[in-house]
Amino acid sequence: MSKFFAIHQDTPQGHLIQQASDCIRQGGVIVIPTDSGYALGCALENKRGVDVIRRIRRLDDKHKFTLLCRDLSEISIYARVGNQEYRLLRAHTPGAYTFILEATREVPRRLLHPKRKQIGIRVPDNRIALDLLGNFGEPLMTSSLMLPSEELPMTDPYEIMEVLGHTLDLVIDGGFCGFEGTTVVDLTQGLPTVTRPGAGDASIFSELV
Repeated sequence: MSKFFAIHQDTPQGHLIQQASDCIRQGGVIVIPTDSGYALGCALENKRGVDVIRRIRRLDDKHKFTLLCRDLSEISIYARVGNQEYRLLRAHTPGAYTFILEATREVPRRLLHPKRKQIGIRVPDNRIALDLLGNFGEPLMTSSLMLPSEELPMTDPYEIMEVLGHTLDLVIDGGFCGFEGTTVVDLTQGLPTVTRPGAGDASIFSELV
């Protein structure tokens, strides 16, 4: 049965952030609050964790996972970022956007589409998530918490605990954090292309085309 931490949205308790970080280091799969709903997450090198998330969401090997990063310096390690891409990222992070970029060799192959070596990158505008990423010291592999039979993501930490507690290692209750996914912006074709409108304002990218 997983642990359950209620962490304050604005002033996260440091000892709980530390314990959550330790859980990830020990191979745990956790539920994290973000600025666009709750997400499943684990360490990049945690193969078992990735398999657990795939099973929960029934994902195939073509699914693009998202790296949750604490800042732009981390993004440049895992994705190829030119000057134009960097300016866009700097202007719109942190925020409810996922940017599709060409992956570097630092990204484990099992997280990538078998033919297109691309990765989703985002910096969440959520204090709990940012504190956790800062303590952990590297990005987390994440996927939105959407069960395969549902049309909307899970938003209630207590329900998440009831339904998935036997599968997960930790559920973080960070209060209500929305149910609309991020706006996904593809930056691999030169001009930014919105491939999925979401919580972030998509109209700002149409002005750049």
